[in-house]
Amino acid sequence: MANAVRALAMDAVEKAKSGHPGMPMGMADVATVLFTRFLNFDPADPAWPDRDRFVLSAGHGSMLLYALLYLTGYPGMSLEELKNFRQWGAATPGHPEYGHTPGVETTTGPLGQGLAAAIGMALAERLMAARFGERLVNHHTYVLTGDGCLMEGISHEAISLAGHLKLNKLIVLFDDNGISIDGSTRLSCSDDQLMRFAASGWAVTRVDGHDPNAVAAAIEAARRSDRPSFIACRTVIGYGAPNRQGTEKVHGAPLGADEVAAAREQLGWPHPPFVVPDDVLAAWRRAGMRGSAARRLWQARLEESDGAIRESFVDTVRGHVPESAWTALDQIRERFLAEAPKIATRQASQKVIDALAPAMPNLLGGSADLTHSNLTQAKSQTPVGRGDFAGAYVHYGIREHGMAAAMNGIALHGGFVPYGGTFLVFSDYSRPAIRLAALMGLRVIHVMTHDSIGLGEDGPTHQPVEHLASLRAIPNLLVFRPADAVETAEAWAAALAAENRPSVLCLTRQGLPTLSRAGVSGGVGEGAYVLREPEGGRDVTLIATGSEVSLALEAADLLAAENIRAAVVSAPCLALFRAQPQDYRRMVLGTAPRIGVEAAVEGDWAKLLGADGIFIGMTGFGASAPADVLFEKFGITREAVAEAARRLVGRSKD
Repeated sequence: MANAVRALAMDAVEKAKSGHPGMPMGMADVATVLFTRFLNFDPADPAWPDRDRFVLSAGHGSMLLYALLYLTGYPGMSLEELKNFRQWGAATPGHPEYGHTPGVETTTGPLGQGLAAAIGMALAERLMAARFGERLVNHHTYVLTGDGCLMEGISHEAISLAGHLKLNKLIVLFDDNGISIDGSTRLSCSDDQLMRFAASGWAVTRVDGHDPNAVAAAIEAARRSDRPSFIACRTVIGYGAPNRQGTEKVHGAPLGADEVAAAREQLGWPHPPFVVPDDVLAAWRRAGMRGSAARRLWQARLEESDGAIRESFVDTVRGHVPESAWTALDQIRERFLAEAPKIATRQASQKVIDALAPAMPNLLGGSADLTHSNLTQAKSQTPVGRGDFAGAYVHYGIREHGMAAAMNGIALHGGFVPYGGTFLVFSDYSRPAIRLAALMGLRVIHVMTHDSIGLGEDGPTHQPVEHLASLRAIPNLLVFRPADAVETAEAWAAALAAENRPSVLCLTRQGLPTLSRAGVSGGVGEGAYVLREPEGGRDVTLIATGSEVSLALEAADLLAAENIRAAVVSAPCLALFRAQPQDYRRMVLGTAPRIGVEAAVEGDWAKLLGADGIFIGMTGFGASAPADVLFEKFGITREAVAEAARRLVGRSKD
């Protein structure tokens, strides 16, 4: 059965003339043991909520997973798909892609991301079990990882958090083959991985990865552990390819026709390419049906559950936002309108979370050790702790990257809408996981505060200037920069409504006034909207985001005193604005000259402003000083905006 995996992997890579045959051939024995003896799954229902999760963190070895999906009978995974490996439109892309191929639990390829996402899956399983009981939630998360995943820095963040929380349903199978692309891992790494994982509180062991009984015994012991488990499976990369196995030559390139033929002889596999003998295929298909009875029993338990529990479970797994949450958001928005507070948007966000959390039990918060700066914990949220998973707030520690990837895993698992906080400048640490969330279409919410030079004295190391442009460049990511408390509530609503897009809420440290909305239609949901329309038409349009919107309004007042008619547009989410109908965008932007105002680098503003537009913002890094001094020194003032408008309309005072 393992040789069937090896043969399919080397045949698909050979036909595609690209790919990675070494890992699938080396880990075929381990994967066969896992899929035939332990993994609880049912190809007839790939999304069964209580299935075990299998994460191929070493995503370059994707043919291992595709071969297993074909052999066990997953829908849509045919021999033709294997033959089309890495081709346009195939269900077998170069690296596994969530939502593209049934049976793929997460997109992997960037090394370490799968391992870190799996920590989120294992955490979500424990959290769901605490809420609904182990009759409905009781499954394991298995991860196949390689040397590369463990060298990546994110692995340290992930394994440390998992060990701290004692996620005992998490089992990592390490392809301990000692080879990376450049050659022996001894060229660059001398870590004792068992000692490393043990130091983080994991149960650890090493086995011969080509001894099925030893592998099975290790997995069985791991399933009984009260800690997460790490099993180092000593393997030979490219096992069966007599002239290349055990070397980097088999890692990331086809074997070549002669070596494929030699491997067939070495493995005792005389069958033509892509042919699996009937008896071997039948054995694999029986393995694929092994979990069907367990799924039916689980379904019966769900049907026998109390009606309210059953309905809650189904809604929670679907990621349903309850009506009570929308009501809470409407109420806090109306409260902000009535009270018109002058507060930082991070403070407004905390008030939103305080209102939202009791109304939305599947909201799961957290922060990377900045809870009291990000203001991300609701009064009603108790922390998740070691062995205590009843809480709704995760202290991720100073692990921004690990937090972002774990939130991806939580969203993928189902059951929660995760959000997590850090400073906007540290989005650089989180970016690879944010990008994957956008690629996968996951509703993950990043609360990123201290969003500009407005944070003041901490200086340029902590003042984000390029980060808005950088995040806006990621496809399918919503970047919100609200201008006041009302827009903050609306941004939260838009983020929750975006079921297939991650969001970043960029929030201020400094207080901002609540803006007047007399006669205003539109809001954050449209991405940009007219906040002030002058009578008699426009001479100039001022477009701003976040803390600079109030500054633009002040500039408009200066201009009005000189009979220059300035419209003011708030643009809290440029991605949502681009998605609006053309007529709406034309109405908002108008035909008058445009000025953009944002305390950040220009980025894509030129597209919005046109050839004759002017951008007022940052052209370099910030400095250490009080916020009001910084805005003045960097020329982001109402006077500077007004003077730019005068130049555009030909009435400059210079």
